[in-house]
Amino acid sequence: MKKVVVGLSGGVDSSTSAAILHHEGYDVVGLTLWLMKGKGQCCSEGMVDAAGICEQLSVPHYIVDSRDVFEKYIVDYLVSGYGSGVTPLPCSQCNKAVKFGPMLRYAQTELGIDYIATGHYAQVEFDETTGRYQLRRAVDRRKDQTYFLYDLEQEVLAHCLFPLGRYPKSETRRVATEFNLQTAEKPESQDLCLVESHGSMKTFLEKYLAPKPGDIVHVDGRVLGQHKGIHNYTIGQRKGLGIAAAHPLYVVSIDAGRNQVVVGDRASVHSPDCTVQRVNWVSIAPPNAPIRAQVQVRYRTRPVEASIVPLDGGRAKVVFDEPQFGITPGQAAVWYDGDILLGGGLIEPEAKD
Repeated sequence: MKKVVVGLSGGVDSSTSAAILHHEGYDVVGLTLWLMKGKGQCCSEGMVDAAGICEQLSVPHYIVDSRDVFEKYIVDYLVSGYGSGVTPLPCSQCNKAVKFGPMLRYAQTELGIDYIATGHYAQVEFDETTGRYQLRRAVDRRKDQTYFLYDLEQEVLAHCLFPLGRYPKSETRRVATEFNLQTAEKPESQDLCLVESHGSMKTFLEKYLAPKPGDIVHVDGRVLGQHKGIHNYTIGQRKGLGIAAAHPLYVVSIDAGRNQVVVGDRASVHSPDCTVQRVNWVSIAPPNAPIRAQVQVRYRTRPVEASIVPLDGGRAKVVFDEPQFGITPGQAAVWYDGDILLGGGLIEPEAKD
């Protein structure tokens, strides 16, 4: 039998992935990463539920203490990002640095197993023409999570299984019930694990970032009010600005150097392009010339047509056919050819005068 290590968070998706692979004849081993203390999946209750699933399936279960790794690559990353005026994307960072890479190393070096699986909604296929593994959208586009997996490299994708990529979410629940999994009716986690554990991102950040008041400034230079810290704001934000105006105002930019939040009308928040760094070319080799693709600049945004212009130093420029609302430094721009994820990178802040 093929052996596979399944990352178990204690949720219904990862539990069902383990059950499907077990049913298909895989020799399954459960692995849970202990990321932090507290409530929620991946924490104390998640480990208990993951252990229960492994007991149900009669498979081994291992727990790896990854709290120091999570602190370094996620907590420090978030605090540093918000403190410098960007809105970090922790999930893709976590998938690369905390979950998939370490899981695969543990599976191979400690257990002698060459494959890992998770409950992500995505698909991986090998393209014999290019000799590369393609990351493709899940069948259920509403649940597709490839946006958060854009940073996985070929060496990792070659060893990944995503059993739920071919299932709609409704079918996942049905399969979990069919296997009588104890997590079948468990509610979905709706937020980032840190938000789920602390109640809100604001509460989490308050533990690390002291209030630092500054000006809320209109794009025309007028001071409209005061903020209590730039980490409380993100590009495109309209609600919670704490200022009165005759017309709706949105956060246009965040100037960490001047400790200012800059606001303007909705038209001011549209951008014709953006530059991304730390680009990872996934399903295709890095191109030498511009390519056309459909680009997502947030997980829930609609893909839009754009040109991707490769730059030196692992960077690229994304030029949209039409200006886009709320391009946010720290978030990812991820580009596709239909359902094939071609590549992606992190949006850079615009250069200040």
